[in-house]
Amino acid sequence: MIDPRRLVILRALADHGTVRAAAEKLYLTPSAVSQQLTALEHEVGQPLLVRQGRRVRLTAAGELLVEHAKAVLAELERAEASLAACAVGTVGTVEVASFASAITQVVAPSIVELRRKAPEVRVLVRDAEAHNSLMMLLAGEIDIAISMEYTSTLQADARRVSRFPLYAEPFDVVLPPRHPLGAAAEVALDELRDADWIAPLPGNPCRAVAQVCCENAGFVPNITHTSDDFHAVVALVAAGAGVALVPRTAIAADQGAVARPVAGKPPTRRVFAAVQCGREDHPLVRVVLDALLANKERESLSRS
Repeated sequence: MIDPRRLVILRALADHGTVRAAAEKLYLTPSAVSQQLTALEHEVGQPLLVRQGRRVRLTAAGELLVEHAKAVLAELERAEASLAACAVGTVGTVEVASFASAITQVVAPSIVELRRKAPEVRVLVRDAEAHNSLMMLLAGEIDIAISMEYTSTLQADARRVSRFPLYAEPFDVVLPPRHPLGAAAEVALDELRDADWIAPLPGNPCRAVAQVCCENAGFVPNITHTSDDFHAVVALVAAGAGVALVPRTAIAADQGAVARPVAGKPPTRRVFAAVQCGREDHPLVRVVLDALLANKERESLSRS
């Protein structure tokens, strides 16, 4: 195996023509340069130099090895530069799992900003419901999870997960077109006790929100249709299939349903970015986290 450090010396000799000049450029003694070149000849098994007084001339094998040395050392320099960039978080890949509306609100705008500020940072996005993204994070499948907490639901495990708040939003009541309550400024949930309800699938915390809120209002909701896709939920409401509680940013104005605030204190979800404890200062993860948090600040300003 050829020692790359000796290739550096051979390249310097080819550049400067004498052992002494090469030694000066490399901050070595001439005898150390001569010893390393002799060792390189032993490694390759053939002469690389012809001595001509104080100067040396490269043999054909020496000329050939110099060309390879230039290519090898250039790759090593590129490797060092890439590692240095990785160490400061300017190059690499970060995997982010997020639910759909947070992809729209936070993740996608952050990718736009990262392309401008850190173009060598690649973000891979995986669509996942909030409760699943945390499981993926703890399993080591992703680097960052965009998840959420709700009133009346469990908090993320602070011993294993570091959280970075992104935004908070209320749930609104979504009603079919021409519903009698559609003209009201706000809707009390107990007025919908006899309605059919559309909710996420069992296990999704948003379903628990609807059930808990309705139970607090004095009834058990009659859930007749289920979907984890809020656009599908709103579409079903617009078709007259029932009513629903939907986070405000997940409601599209052009779907035909009517959204109204919940009377009193509405249920709220608090959206956050999460990483495994101890990973929050990883340079590459930090770059993406900072982009997500910067986008949060822009969202806050735009809403104020």
